[in-house]
Amino acid sequence: MQQIKTTRLSGDFASATGNIEYGFTNDYMFRAVLQKNKKVLKSLICALLHLKSEEVISVEITNPIVLGETIADKDFMLDIHVSLNNNTNINLEMQVQNLGNWTERSLSYLCRSFDNLNSGDDYKDATPAIHIGFLDFTLFPEVPEFYATYRMMNVKNHHLYSSKFTLSVVDLTKIDLATAEDKTWGIDHWARLFKATTWEEIKMIAKNSETLQEASETLYSMHCEETIRGMARARQDYNRLHNYLDHKIATLEADNEKLTSDNEKLTSDVEKLSSDNEKLSSDIEKLSSALAEKDAEIAALRAQAEQQPKR
Repeated sequence: MQQIKTTRLSGDFASATGNIEYGFTNDYMFRAVLQKNKKVLKSLICALLHLKSEEVISVEITNPIVLGETIADKDFMLDIHVSLNNNTNINLEMQVQNLGNWTERSLSYLCRSFDNLNSGDDYKDATPAIHIGFLDFTLFPEVPEFYATYRMMNVKNHHLYSSKFTLSVVDLTKIDLATAEDKTWGIDHWARLFKATTWEEIKMIAKNSETLQEASETLYSMHCEETIRGMARARQDYNRLHNYLDHKIATLEADNEKLTSDNEKLTSDVEKLSSDNEKLSSDIEKLSSALAEKDAEIAALRAQAEQQPKR
């Protein structure tokens, strides 16, 4: 495997060049930037929810981590819980690996966010919950979409059941499908920033946006902190290991399916041979019986011939 040469960052963001070792698709770095810079977090949420800046009074991460400290395995889920204006729960998550369970996983997270009542609270006071996933794969290949939002509604007349339960997906592989509305709110620019792989590319994307520029500079500053880089590296290694294991499992499953198919074919061939053998044995028995009858007829004719008087 070809190794990408990386160097320790120094100086300032303006002088940064080359490959970004841990970009926004690294979920630890994604969390680190959004936790470090509340302005960036607020701007991202405004874009995703189509809100004006003045509509956001407060935005707080309710599950902060100590950046750079080792995360216990049980806490190694890096989704970000955000309280918006103290009246909406938002869950943000960067997901690169397609584990085949995103629909169920995102619904589970959304349900947990929505289940926010304390004992004695009225159900109508439940805080709205929103789950937004940034995926580096296409969730529904048959209906690809850049930014999709789902809600519960009547299947016949599409009447909305509740506006308090929302699930959205940003497909980072389908930026080309961004709608005019997506572009108006700059969601496509955020996606391109998240997908950038070099500092030159990220500076080009951010040059016309103060917020994207600030997000880029925060990413750079996170790279300059060795403890943050160490955790991002650990997360990358974790994902690589799971990718390897997933590939290994998929290969073994494919091999097992082939062996099962081969075994079924061999079993079928054996059964066919057994059936052919039974038929052959039956034909031999019939032929032997016919031959025995003929032998008996011949013996009887010979006996008759011997009894005839000789002339």
